[in-house]
Amino acid sequence: MCGVVGVAAHEPVNQILYDALTMLQHRGQDAAGIVTLQDGRLYLRKENGMVRDVFMTRHMLRLIGKFGIGHVRYPTAGTSSSAEAQPFYVNSPYGITLAHNGNLTNAASLAESLYKEDRRHLNTDSDSEVLLNVLAHEIQDLDKTHASADDIFAAVSSMYKRLEGAYGVVALITGHGLLAFRDPNGIRPLIFGERLAANGGTEYMVASESVALTGSGFSIIRDVRPGEAIFIDLEHNLHTQQCAPAKEYTPCIFEYVYFARPDSIMDNISVYKSRLRMGEKLAQKILHEWGEAHDIDVVIPIPDTSRTSAMELALKLNIKYREGFMKNRYIGRTFIMPGQQQRKKSVRQKLSAVPLEFKGKNVLLVDDSIVRGTTCHEIIQMARDAGAEKVFFASAAPPVKYPNVYGIDMPVRSELIASGHTVEEVREIIGADRLIFQDLEDLIDAVKDTKHSRVEGFDCAVFNGCYITGQINEAYLDYLQEQRSDTAKAGKKGVQVVADTPVDMTGIAEQI
Repeated sequence: MCGVVGVAAHEPVNQILYDALTMLQHRGQDAAGIVTLQDGRLYLRKENGMVRDVFMTRHMLRLIGKFGIGHVRYPTAGTSSSAEAQPFYVNSPYGITLAHNGNLTNAASLAESLYKEDRRHLNTDSDSEVLLNVLAHEIQDLDKTHASADDIFAAVSSMYKRLEGAYGVVALITGHGLLAFRDPNGIRPLIFGERLAANGGTEYMVASESVALTGSGFSIIRDVRPGEAIFIDLEHNLHTQQCAPAKEYTPCIFEYVYFARPDSIMDNISVYKSRLRMGEKLAQKILHEWGEAHDIDVVIPIPDTSRTSAMELALKLNIKYREGFMKNRYIGRTFIMPGQQQRKKSVRQKLSAVPLEFKGKNVLLVDDSIVRGTTCHEIIQMARDAGAEKVFFASAAPPVKYPNVYGIDMPVRSELIASGHTVEEVREIIGADRLIFQDLEDLIDAVKDTKHSRVEGFDCAVFNGCYITGQINEAYLDYLQEQRSDTAKAGKKGVQVVADTPVDMTGIAEQI
C-alpha cells in the first residue's frame, strides 16, 4: 500500500506536495519521492525514509516548478532499497515520470512482453516500473511530436487492455501535463479537487485520500471513477474521459478497516462513520454470543486505528472506555514494517501499558484486525504484565485468511494466523481468554451504510478468497509466496541509489 499525489498549480508545488505527503505518511513509511516539472525539465528527489527525513531545505529548493507528483511507499514484493523508491522515470516518449499505488497481478507477463516485443529495459522488480513502461509504449505508439488530451486518453485506453490488478496512478508527461487514472474496479482509491489560486486561476490536486486535498485547502470535486483518466494540461485545463469500461465498483474494504485515516472520505463513504458502525456491529455480536453477563470491566483500544470502533463498542455495551496503552509517536506502523522480527521488536517500543487501567480488571482489547497475530500476542502479554485479571480480544474485522494480491502486504497464507486455524485455535495462539471477530456481512453493512455512494460492493478477498479481478489461481499465489514472504524479503539485497537529480528530456541525469 502506498500514497500518491499530483498537483497542477499556479505557484511552486514543492511545499504543497511535501505537505500532502505528510498527510499520506500513514500509507507508507519506507520511502518518499517528489518530481516537479519546470520548462521541459524534471526535478527529482527520492530516498528511503519518512517524508520529514527525505526532504531537507536544500532538496526543496531544487524541486522547482508548478506541476509535480509525489509518492510514499512501503514494500510488498520489493526490497527496502531506495532503488525501488518512486516516482519512476522513463525518457521516451517526451519524458514521463509516474507514481503508483496498488499491484499489477500480470506484472511478470507484462515485463516479459515489454522486453521481447516492446524492446524496453526494466531496472527494478517493481510492477510500478512495468506500468510506467506500458504507458510509455502506448503513448509512443501514437507517433506524434505532441499529443493532445484525446491522444493521451487513447493511449491510456490501450494501456487498460493490457493491465490486470489494482492501481491508482499519477504521472507527469513532460511538455504536456499531469495524468491520473484508476483501475476499472476502483479497488485502489483516487480522488481529485480544486482551489482558487492567488492569480484567479484554478489549481488541481489528485491524491490517494481526501485528507491530502483538504489539508492543503483544496475542495473535493469527486473520486476518480473506476476506469477513468483525468488530464490537466500545462494551461491548467481539466480533461476527463472514461478510458475503460467500468466493471463492478468494488473498492478495497481494508482501506476502511485499517489503512485510511479516519478523517478521510473515500468513494463518498466516511471512514470515521464506517468505523463507528464497525464498533456498533461488534457490540451487538458480543451481546449475542457472550450475553449480558460478558464479564468485561473496561474496553481498551490498541492505538490508533481501532479507537473509533472501540469507543462506539464501549458506548453500546455501556462499559467504561479507557486509554490503557500509550503510543510512542516516533515508531512506525507495525503492520507495514518489513519483516516479522522487526514488527515484533517494535511493539513494546511503540506501546506501553498504563497499569492503573489494567490492574485487577477484566479488559476487552479492541484492534482493527488480526493479520499475523504477532503483535496481538505481545500486546496481550503486556496487558497481563500490567496486572489484568482476564484479557479478552475483539477484532473489528473478520479473520484474515487469504493473501492479498492488490498491493497490501498480506501475501502468504502461512503467515496469516487465521488461515488454517479455528477461532479457538487463534485464541490459544495469541493467549487471550476470549476472542471474537466481526462477521463479514456486518463489516460490509458497516461500510456501505450510506445513501450517497455509488459503490456496488467491496473487494473482500482477504476475508473470503474471492478475487474481484479474477484470473488468480494457486500458481499465482505460490509465486507471491516465493516473492513476498518475510523469508523471501530477507533474502533480497537492494542496491542503494540516492536520487536527487534534475532530469532532462534526454534522460541524462547528473547525480548530486
